[in-house]
Amino acid sequence: MSTNKHDHKAQADHEHNCHHSGSDPAGADGEYDRVPAGYSGTVYTCPMHPNVRDVRNSGCPICGMALEPEGILVGDEDTSELDDMTRRFWISAIFTIPLAIYAMGDLIPGRPLEGLLPAGWSQWAQFALALPVVLWGGWPFFLRGLRSVRTMNLNMFTLIALGVGVAFVFSLVATAMPGIFPAAFRNESGDVAIYYEAAAVIITLVLLGQVLELRARSATSGAIRALLELTPPTAVRILADGGEEEVSIDNVNTGDHLRVRPGEKVPVDGEVIEGRSNVDESMISGEPIPVEKTIGEPVTGGTVNGTGSLIIAATRVGDDTTLSQIVRMVAEAQRSRAPIQNLADTVAGMFVPAVVLIALATFIVWSVFGPDPAMAFAIVNAVAVLIIACPCALGLATPMSIMVATGKGAQSGILIKNAESLETFEKIDTIVVDKTGTLTEGEPRLVTVEPIEAFSETDFLSFAAAIERSSEHPLAQAIVKGAEERSAARLDASDFGSVTGEGAQGRVNGKIFAIGNAKMMRRVGALDEALQARAEIYRKDGQTVMFAALDGKPAGLIGVADPIKDTTPEAIETLHKAGMKVVMLTGDSKATAEAVARQIGIDEVHADVSPEDKNRIIRELQSAGTVVAMCGDGINDAPALAQADVGIAMGTGTDVAMESAGVTLVKGDLRGVARAQHLSRATMSNIRQNLFFAFVYNSLGVPVAAGILYPFFGLLLSPMIAAAAMSLSSVSVIANALRLRALRL
Repeated sequence: MSTNKHDHKAQADHEHNCHHSGSDPAGADGEYDRVPAGYSGTVYTCPMHPNVRDVRNSGCPICGMALEPEGILVGDEDTSELDDMTRRFWISAIFTIPLAIYAMGDLIPGRPLEGLLPAGWSQWAQFALALPVVLWGGWPFFLRGLRSVRTMNLNMFTLIALGVGVAFVFSLVATAMPGIFPAAFRNESGDVAIYYEAAAVIITLVLLGQVLELRARSATSGAIRALLELTPPTAVRILADGGEEEVSIDNVNTGDHLRVRPGEKVPVDGEVIEGRSNVDESMISGEPIPVEKTIGEPVTGGTVNGTGSLIIAATRVGDDTTLSQIVRMVAEAQRSRAPIQNLADTVAGMFVPAVVLIALATFIVWSVFGPDPAMAFAIVNAVAVLIIACPCALGLATPMSIMVATGKGAQSGILIKNAESLETFEKIDTIVVDKTGTLTEGEPRLVTVEPIEAFSETDFLSFAAAIERSSEHPLAQAIVKGAEERSAARLDASDFGSVTGEGAQGRVNGKIFAIGNAKMMRRVGALDEALQARAEIYRKDGQTVMFAALDGKPAGLIGVADPIKDTTPEAIETLHKAGMKVVMLTGDSKATAEAVARQIGIDEVHADVSPEDKNRIIRELQSAGTVVAMCGDGINDAPALAQADVGIAMGTGTDVAMESAGVTLVKGDLRGVARAQHLSRATMSNIRQNLFFAFVYNSLGVPVAAGILYPFFGLLLSPMIAAAAMSLSSVSVIANALRLRALRL
């Protein structure tokens, strides 16, 4: 078994900080990619900026936050960043609390701390307490702030480093050389104010904010960690001599026979070769009802076996299992950027420089027009502006909601490939669906066999099955299965060839046999009007009819019926209630397609279409102003899935379809489309709430910190209060995003 999934840290193990000040330099391809060609070790990247890649955790050159491994890991969460910030917070708090109490001793009734220290020692004592907090506790912030200036990617650490640095250095100069300050800096008693407690409290509160954010952020990845933990660590392998051995899941290979006892988790994807049981697939599909599994049925790794015993043959192991692919898709989606984040980027691009200018203007206005000591007021208010304006909440608004939503979707059987698909889904007003495998079971049955007089039914089926054995289409498999059930002789075909959207042909017993739709018959010159008329009768009953030709002459027709899924009528009704128009695109005949449409209430039908036609029709719908989602499950649906505003693949379909789609419904149930849109609308509403909180917070916080309320109410905002508000604003955004975990889908 491949062990790649054990080599990297979980997507859940994200360290968070805040968003950078400028727009993501996506156009600078390779500028921040420092991974050498051919490098095979762990690659680190920034969760906010996937274009940043490095071979070591050197920190993001754009936003300053720590990098993390690109891959995923089954195992314990990496908490090194949280542990470091927690340690810095508690040690800083030990020094900050007595410093803050002593500095604000005048506010304590009776002033019990007055005279506690000899004259001249007070300021140096405060310096001694503040020094380890600012230099050690705040060291990561100063490093990131310096780097931001050096690279001109201004971010929250620019403001923190500038604000705290100004307060601390000013206080140190005032302590060491108070005589150099003019009267404007001095209070009524002639002393120069110092701000050691403000610098220390700001650092401690920012550290607290980091700790709270990291813990809250970890909670956003609970869904993916739950998925990662589904795989059991071991499996019971059946040996060639009939014995059994317990082996690590890493040592399971494709083709191994594994025993799954009652109540155990299925170790890998496989196929049942012995036994019968009901398997709980709710953790992957979101469906609560266990699914019966018998010989020949597929089982998915991570699902839970019921009361029966199963022996399975491993078909997909390691990174190829369904669960590994789900985890990988969720991880990639959580790192992707939604278009709405461009709004935050645009604002943030101008935000930090604007804040620095506002802080400078605040200093000038207070130093000129403020009350005595004017310069002291100027410094305090300028620092408060710098601290409260950190754009942390603004940067968190979108990615936090995306992370929670993609995890929630994965738990409900809705796999979202990227954030753009999640955002666009909200606007969908037209759902385009394939018929076979999407609206229907995708396991059609042979119903009608009508050869020409020169052919017996069994000979006719023998020729047809010989051609269709080389095809993977569900209709082809139905013909093969039907031929076997009717005891038709098995023949072999050579020179097989297929025409996408038309049919297939080959050589059987030295003769050219072709089977397909009317286009195929026209291609081989065997289109027969009488057979077409017969076909229309069967199509009105919902059968899919294929024509056959032998050496360029009509040979008969075959009718296959594909039953409608039990859930399809409910799904169509739900989509209609959500205000969506449902359009069917199918390569099947018009009569068959319309028969199905009538039964389930499809709004518009396009039949007998090729993959190119599907792509063209979707473009036409888009040109008419509709926002289109396409649901499909086959290779022939891939171009349409890629063209649609959002492609939705059925998890029961082909890998090509799932690669082309932005959303995958694990269960292949069309009802998942309505659930996906509900998730999209809830997520976008959550993001807008977060952005509103962030914008309003900064819009109101900066003027208050600058002292706009002082002339009217005598109110000023302490830098310490500003630091607390800044930290709590980020936590409030994360808390709002976490509400999505309670969403009912």
